[in-house]
Amino acid sequence: MEKTPHPIDVHVGLRIRARRKMLGLSQTQLGNELGVTFQQTQKYERGTNRIGSSRLAMTAAALDVAISYFFEGVEAHMQPSLKTDNPADQEKLDVECEGLSASYRRIKSPLMRSRITDLVRAAAG
Repeated sequence: MEKTPHPIDVHVGLRIRARRKMLGLSQTQLGNELGVTFQQTQKYERGTNRIGSSRLAMTAAALDVAISYFFEGVEAHMQPSLKTDNPADQEKLDVECEGLSASYRRIKSPLMRSRITDLVRAAAG
Protein backbone atom coordinates (compact mmCIF):
# COMPACT_ATOMS: atom_id res chain seq x y z
CA MET A 1 0.00 0.00 0.00
CA GLU A 2 1.46 3.34 -1.08
CA LYS A 3 1.31 6.06 1.56
CA THR A 4 0.25 9.47 0.31
CA PRO A 5 1.43 12.62 2.07
CA HIS A 6 -1.02 14.50 4.24
CA PRO A 7 -2.37 17.60 2.44
CA ILE A 8 -1.05 19.90 5.17
CA ASP A 9 2.46 18.45 4.82
CA VAL A 10 2.19 19.03 1.06
CA HIS A 11 1.02 22.61 1.67
CA VAL A 12 3.93 23.35 4.02
CA GLY A 13 6.32 21.83 1.48
CA LEU A 14 4.92 23.99 -1.30
CA ARG A 15 5.38 27.08 0.85
CA ILE A 16 9.00 26.07 1.56
CA ARG A 17 9.64 25.53 -2.15
CA ALA A 18 7.98 28.80 -3.16
CA ARG A 19 9.99 30.84 -0.64
CA ARG A 20 13.25 29.05 -1.51
CA LYS A 21 12.72 29.78 -5.20
CA MET A 22 11.71 33.37 -4.47
CA LEU A 23 15.08 33.83 -2.76
CA GLY A 24 16.91 32.10 -5.62
CA LEU A 25 18.25 29.29 -3.43
CA SER A 26 18.88 25.76 -4.65
CA GLN A 27 17.72 22.72 -2.71
CA THR A 28 21.37 22.03 -1.92
CA GLN A 29 21.89 25.53 -0.49
CA LEU A 30 18.80 25.26 1.71
CA GLY A 31 19.81 21.74 2.74
CA ASN A 32 23.24 23.03 3.78
CA GLU A 33 21.57 25.70 5.93
CA LEU A 34 19.45 23.01 7.59
CA GLY A 35 22.16 20.36 7.87
CA VAL A 36 20.39 17.94 5.50
CA THR A 37 20.94 16.68 1.97
CA PHE A 38 19.23 18.14 -1.07
CA GLN A 39 17.28 14.86 -1.29
CA GLN A 40 15.86 15.50 2.17
CA THR A 41 14.99 19.05 1.14
CA GLN A 42 13.13 17.57 -1.86
CA LYS A 43 11.18 15.26 0.44
CA TYR A 44 10.21 18.16 2.70
CA GLU A 45 9.07 20.19 -0.30
CA ARG A 46 6.94 17.34 -1.65
CA GLY A 47 5.47 16.58 1.76
CA THR A 48 6.85 13.04 1.48
CA ASN A 49 8.69 13.52 4.77
CA ARG A 50 7.15 15.57 7.52
CA ILE A 51 9.28 18.38 8.81
CA GLY A 52 9.68 18.51 12.57
CA SER A 53 9.03 21.67 14.56
CA SER A 54 12.69 22.42 15.28
CA ARG A 55 13.65 21.91 11.64
CA LEU A 56 10.69 24.05 10.57
CA ALA A 57 11.95 26.83 12.86
CA MET A 58 15.40 26.51 11.26
CA THR A 59 13.79 26.62 7.82
CA ALA A 60 11.88 29.78 8.71
CA ALA A 61 15.11 31.42 9.86
CA ALA A 62 17.00 30.30 6.73
CA LEU A 63 14.22 31.63 4.48
CA ASP A 64 13.75 34.79 6.56
CA VAL A 65 10.04 34.28 7.29
CA ALA A 66 7.91 33.69 10.37
CA ILE A 67 6.93 30.08 11.01
CA SER A 68 3.32 31.09 10.40
CA TYR A 69 4.24 31.77 6.74
CA PHE A 70 4.26 28.03 6.07
CA PHE A 71 0.69 27.67 7.32
CA GLU A 72 -0.90 30.59 5.45
CA GLY A 73 -3.82 29.19 3.49
CA VAL A 74 -3.70 25.81 5.21
CA GLU A 75 -7.36 26.14 6.25
CA ALA A 76 -8.40 24.91 2.82
CA HIS A 77 -6.78 21.56 3.60
CA MET A 78 -8.78 21.25 6.81
CA GLN A 79 -12.14 21.38 5.01
CA PRO A 80 -12.99 17.98 3.49
CA SER A 81 -14.79 19.49 0.48
CA LEU A 82 -11.65 21.36 -0.60
CA LYS A 83 -9.18 18.55 0.06
CA THR A 84 -7.65 16.49 -2.73
CA ASP A 85 -5.84 13.22 -2.23
CA ASN A 86 -5.24 12.84 -5.95
CA PRO A 87 -1.47 13.03 -6.58
CA ALA A 88 -2.09 14.08 -10.21
CA ASP A 89 -4.11 17.09 -9.05
CA GLN A 90 -1.41 17.97 -6.55
CA GLU A 91 1.31 17.68 -9.20
CA LYS A 92 -0.66 19.99 -11.51
CA LEU A 93 -1.02 22.49 -8.67
CA ASP A 94 2.74 22.28 -7.99
CA VAL A 95 3.53 23.05 -11.64
CA GLU A 96 1.05 25.94 -11.68
CA CYS A 97 2.54 27.40 -8.48
CA GLU A 98 6.08 27.17 -9.80
CA GLY A 99 5.09 28.85 -13.06
CA LEU A 100 3.22 31.59 -11.25
CA SER A 101 6.15 32.16 -8.91
CA ALA A 102 8.63 32.38 -11.80
CA SER A 103 6.40 34.84 -13.68
CA TYR A 104 5.83 36.94 -10.56
CA ARG A 105 9.59 37.32 -10.00
CA ARG A 106 9.96 38.75 -13.52
CA ILE A 107 7.56 41.64 -12.82
CA LYS A 108 9.73 44.72 -12.46
CA SER A 109 7.15 47.10 -11.00
CA PRO A 110 6.85 46.87 -7.18
CA LEU A 111 3.39 48.46 -7.41
CA MET A 112 2.22 45.85 -9.91
CA ARG A 113 3.59 43.01 -7.73
CA SER A 114 1.80 44.49 -4.73
CA ARG A 115 -1.50 44.72 -6.60
CA ILE A 116 -1.19 41.17 -7.88
CA THR A 117 -0.47 39.93 -4.36
CA ASP A 118 -3.53 41.79 -3.06
CA LEU A 119 -5.66 40.30 -5.86
CA VAL A 120 -4.52 36.74 -5.13
CA ARG A 121 -5.10 37.16 -1.38
CA ALA A 122 -8.58 38.55 -2.03
CA ALA A 123 -9.42 35.69 -4.40
CA ALA A 124 -8.18 33.13 -1.87
CA GLY A 125 -10.41 34.64 0.81
